[in-house]
Amino acid sequence: MLATEANPLLADWSARPFALPPFEAIQPAHFKPAIEAAQVEHLEEIKAIASNPEPATFDNTIKVYDRVGAQFNAVLGVFFNLTSSRNVPELQTIELEMAGPLADHSAKVRTTPGLFERIRDVYIARESLELTSEQQRLVERFYQDFVRQGALFDKGTQDKYNAIVKELALLTTKFSQNVMADESETTVAVTEDELKGCPANIISATRQAAVDSKQEGHVVSLKRSMVEPFLTSCTNADARERVFQAFVTRGELSADRDNKVLALEILKLRSQQAALHGYDSFAAYQTADNMAKTPAAVTELLERVWTPAKAAANRERDMLSEYAKSVGDSEVIRPSDWRYYSEKVRASKFDVDEELVKPYFSLDRMLAALFDVAYQLYGLTFVLRPDIKAYHEDVLVYEVHEEIDGKDTIRAIFLHDNFARQYKNGGAWMSEFRSQSRNVDDQGTNVIPIVINNNNFVKGSDGEPTLLSFDDCVTLFHEFGHGCHGMLSDATYQRLSGTKVLRDFVELPSQLMEHWIHHPQVLAKHARHCQTGEPIPAELLAKVMRARNFQQGFATVEYTVCAIMDQALHTLPAEELATLDLAAFEETKLAELEMPQGIVMRHRIPHFSHLFAGS
Repeated sequence: MLATEANPLLADWSARPFALPPFEAIQPAHFKPAIEAAQVEHLEEIKAIASNPEPATFDNTIKVYDRVGAQFNAVLGVFFNLTSSRNVPELQTIELEMAGPLADHSAKVRTTPGLFERIRDVYIARESLELTSEQQRLVERFYQDFVRQGALFDKGTQDKYNAIVKELALLTTKFSQNVMADESETTVAVTEDELKGCPANIISATRQAAVDSKQEGHVVSLKRSMVEPFLTSCTNADARERVFQAFVTRGELSADRDNKVLALEILKLRSQQAALHGYDSFAAYQTADNMAKTPAAVTELLERVWTPAKAAANRERDMLSEYAKSVGDSEVIRPSDWRYYSEKVRASKFDVDEELVKPYFSLDRMLAALFDVAYQLYGLTFVLRPDIKAYHEDVLVYEVHEEIDGKDTIRAIFLHDNFARQYKNGGAWMSEFRSQSRNVDDQGTNVIPIVINNNNFVKGSDGEPTLLSFDDCVTLFHEFGHGCHGMLSDATYQRLSGTKVLRDFVELPSQLMEHWIHHPQVLAKHARHCQTGEPIPAELLAKVMRARNFQQGFATVEYTVCAIMDQALHTLPAEELATLDLAAFEETKLAELEMPQGIVMRHRIPHFSHLFAGS
């Protein structure tokens, strides 16, 4: 064990720029001793609240509970971000080892004698305490947090509940690591003949993927950011099928990491968890603390989307089939063919070639668009700090400025991790190393947030610019919407700051932001050729705008079916889960939904990380 005195995770970071973590000094071996030491300190702080002999008040209980755990939260902020963004094998071992102890620590906090009783006393008296609306919200959230974690259970039920939560922590961690392993370690070899007709950036990306995985020739990794462009441009149907089949079977490529087994155990434990709370399904338990309130409300919304989306997707498939037949190919559109023929039809129908469009959507240009929109909407400016190093050389660090009361003020620190690489989770997400808060001392000092956006774009090779598809641009703006939600936080208390809102509200800021990439004024200003700097021709921009709703039936079916499958799985009664065959259930449910031929779930069960790699 490393000495805690020499552990950079436990050092004083206040002298560092913006109290950022000492990334350059942190090694995987530092995390376990740092977490353990921080847990001890956190529990002592919790016990001090619970044992206070004075009657419970907002200030001596709720406010203090929100404030404690500063070091614990700082360490975990680094730990959980790195296990998502740079989860090297040594860190994966520690992540799995610490999943159980972290769940145990959470249980110890929740069950500290006297703590919940004090929170409940303030909750009961809240209407008479002359609290601000923010303070009352904080009291209500803490009370609900504890109740939803079993605070009203008797000792025996609480012990059973804590054991379920601990086992879920282990299983969801394994699920996530299995998906990462398949995406990081599995590749599909393709030949130079099979790459004929692919654009230069795809060919160079497959060559670089081979170098990165210490192989010869060309390979396609199983990151979505590489697979989808390959499927769109590769003229060889056999190569497309090989890549597609490997991609859609992530999480079940090897028997020793078959996520179907883990997913079923997770479903069973969640059903037990919900039952202890008195709900007839986990879906009911989850929606009760969200805006939707009931699974029925969720299902009603999904059905309203599903029926017209399915009809549109079937029409789109017929269009692709007609095109394929017209060029002498099979009229049967397989899932591995859809994106290829879709791009061909789009180019023909709207006279727009993706490869001619992409040079106007380089990552650098789109970052300028992103920051310009943030300034126009929110008055934020971004100042790059190349002197500040993060956990990987590709991660950019920015100061985020805003003029407040006539004074230039640093509002947040923003980290941007845009490129796909080994040991990084797939997809795109926003997170925080530190949340905004004014409850760190009695003076109301404002602590600015450290916000991060992760994407998985394929990096341009050999100094070439990184070129984005229009969908990539939407993703970039979407995640930045979450980022702005965190950066613009103006809360007093940590529990209410940033994106700590109801789960079915949290997507609103990101949905609003992503629409700005469709705005003609934004594109006319920032869509500029990566080599010449010339703005996108008005005629080409008009074609791009006309084509933006093309294949929306396909896109809507692809993701909506995942939400429907989520609801179906999490409303199953315990007796059905006891004998459930997940593969058979998926097949039966898709047939019942009349899933359009040629489309598969965007996230099949074995790699559905949003569903099975967290709570």
